[in-house]
Amino acid sequence: MNFLLHNPTRLHFGKGKLENLKNEIKNGTKVLLTYGSGNIKKFGLYDEVLKILKELNCEVHELSGIEPNPKLSSVRKGVEICKNNNIDLILAVGGGSVIDASKAISIGAKSNCDVWDLIIKKETPSDRVPLGAVLTLSATGTEMNPNSVITNEETKQKVGFAHPPYTFPVFSILDPTNTFTVPRNQTVNGIVDTISHLLEQYFNKSENGELVDRFCESSISYMMEIAPKLLENLEDYSLREAMMYTSFVALNGSLSVCGGDWSTHGIEHSVSGIFDISHGEGLAIITPHWMKYVARKNPSKVIKLGERVFKLKKEGISDIDFCDKVADSFKNFFKQIGVSTSLKECGINEESLEDLVENTFVLGDVIGEYVQLRRDDVREILKMSM
Repeated sequence: MNFLLHNPTRLHFGKGKLENLKNEIKNGTKVLLTYGSGNIKKFGLYDEVLKILKELNCEVHELSGIEPNPKLSSVRKGVEICKNNNIDLILAVGGGSVIDASKAISIGAKSNCDVWDLIIKKETPSDRVPLGAVLTLSATGTEMNPNSVITNEETKQKVGFAHPPYTFPVFSILDPTNTFTVPRNQTVNGIVDTISHLLEQYFNKSENGELVDRFCESSISYMMEIAPKLLENLEDYSLREAMMYTSFVALNGSLSVCGGDWSTHGIEHSVSGIFDISHGEGLAIITPHWMKYVARKNPSKVIKLGERVFKLKKEGISDIDFCDKVADSFKNFFKQIGVSTSLKECGINEESLEDLVENTFVLGDVIGEYVQLRRDDVREILKMSM
């Protein structure tokens, strides 16, 4: 292992932590409040946040309607608001999409170039408008990492980026009660996303990453254990708390010290960039087929995963057959919790195959670390996923 680990985000975790906004925001701050479809108004969180901001004599501007796959057009609107009103702080109240968009707005507001050039790393930021977050959906871990994913709706390109330290939230507030109103389908997508982040980091090529591997294995097992229970009772505090904690630990940098593969995310970004399906659904579809494909080239980690997470016995079974059983075990779990497991279920067929392949390679000609993939490889994985 060879790494530098630094995470500057202050995390306020637990019931009633919204009050800590009063300690994080200075009196008289000019705030851009960002949020999504308006559920925070429906369930009262908007009023709670606004009450605190008014107590602090904040000048509040708003950007609402940020999409589940956040669009470049929304980011550009936020950048314009920040520049026109000399915004001091962006406060994102929502899930991963709202926070991701707000990260892009944060660096775009302090740059002279178009924000898309920062997203595709044609340009590099040198400053930002500070960002705070109030999380309402556990999934991406964006509340404690520098990562963001933005879709350019004109080109259909969905690009993940990070510009540390500028895209780290300064602070994030995580109260599990704020996730009670997340509907079942979004909870399912969050479960898949969390498991996928753990898998992406599990499939690294480190020679001494056993502790990271074991943490990923135990966390995947734990998420698969609590998922059915949570889906039966969406307002169970202890289960919401457990999911919220696992989601941010899964992608706050501590498990990334050995590297990771991330090709499943790359392929999924192409799919949801073009067809606007939910990120979690796309990951549930791609992951088992990616696993089967890469196992033909390097079965070692898939075998270890099957033995440790699913307690499968390998005696008398070929490597490929065993790895297929592991991949099918994940696929069956995803089916069990009610998420699609084929692209055709989402109305996507082979007519779109070449567009999906090309859209996967927006930033280069190779993806993946555990097994490097090129266009022919991705084409086969997508065919298997149909």
